[in-house]
Amino acid sequence: MADMRGGAGSKLGGGFLAMERLLREVATDARRAGYVLLGDEAFLQQHCRRGIIDALIDPQFRDYCVSEVDLAEASVFDAIDQVSTPSLMAPFQIVFARNVRLLYQRGAKKEEFAAIQKYLALPNPQALLVFVADHLHIPSDARRMDMQDKDRYERIRETLGDRCGIVELSQPEDDDAMRWLIQSAESRGVELQADAARELVDALHGDLMRLASELEKLTLFVDRKKKITLADVERMVVSAKQRSLYELTDAISAHDPARALLLLRGLLNASESGEDGAIGHLHMLARTVRQMLVILEKNVRDSRAVWQALWPGFRVAPFAVDELIRQARRYKSRRDLMQMLERIARADLEIRSSPPDKGLVLERMVIDLAKTGRPAQVWNKTTY
Repeated sequence: MADMRGGAGSKLGGGFLAMERLLREVATDARRAGYVLLGDEAFLQQHCRRGIIDALIDPQFRDYCVSEVDLAEASVFDAIDQVSTPSLMAPFQIVFARNVRLLYQRGAKKEEFAAIQKYLALPNPQALLVFVADHLHIPSDARRMDMQDKDRYERIRETLGDRCGIVELSQPEDDDAMRWLIQSAESRGVELQADAARELVDALHGDLMRLASELEKLTLFVDRKKKITLADVERMVVSAKQRSLYELTDAISAHDPARALLLLRGLLNASESGEDGAIGHLHMLARTVRQMLVILEKNVRDSRAVWQALWPGFRVAPFAVDELIRQARRYKSRRDLMQMLERIARADLEIRSSPPDKGLVLERMVIDLAKTGRPAQVWNKTTY
């Protein structure tokens, strides 16, 4: 994995900064007895976990010192019992408690929280308890947090915030993601040009896990020239993925649900994460619909006007400008596109609730989207 720490004058903010503070703190005597890793930014979650282990555990003892407690399979009392009990084999213990969302379901859980508070008031000095709260999303601008996520955030702060360190792993700002990409490329001995970094962030919407994966591929692709250009990004990353997305939105805006379903299945089959990447596909689709909304509201009619209407970080891939204008103009009112965004938001909520079949959720959504804004059929009464 790439080094997450920036050089002089290149400090990263948001979730990067929160992670850096955590990793500095756990290596000192200021370490808390417990922490909550808050947010669904999987890449930062992964690096926090790795950094905590690297800071506190000798590699030769890792098999004995690091434990996972899934609260879907065990109780929080099991996690507390494990972190409280000194081990003959482990000089220091780290217990990661996953599925924290279950502590906030099915009743008040007063006994569970009382047990947590009791342990944290008199903790085992040779142990660390880490709660992984990845069931809520923290956007780069916290003011735009979803109301349900705000409620989850406040409940965690109220119940665990007094004794635990709260680590807010927010989605990075686009500029932070760009700087991180450039620094990560430099650590590999490769120059990532600024416009190429911008295109990567725009194409993958700041998703650090996907950005890291694509950067790895690009680094191998430019092995000898040691420079990643905009053309490299468009060739290797942007065009194939975004063309598939724009084909899907073309079928949706043409009110052709059969073609839209075929394209959706192709998009899922071509994705490395398949149905597990459903939230990423929803994010891309919602972004495209928002772009169409701006184009419609500002009455954009040609590619030159798009660059004025859409701000940096929210722009369309150059090859898709004319296509997206054409798709946006198929809708007659702002209301149609707002209804589409609301439908995507409902699908996002349903997928985050772990349905048995994410693909089916997406298929139902695509059918509904293809119906939105479709002119009412005129029926011939003489046929009845």
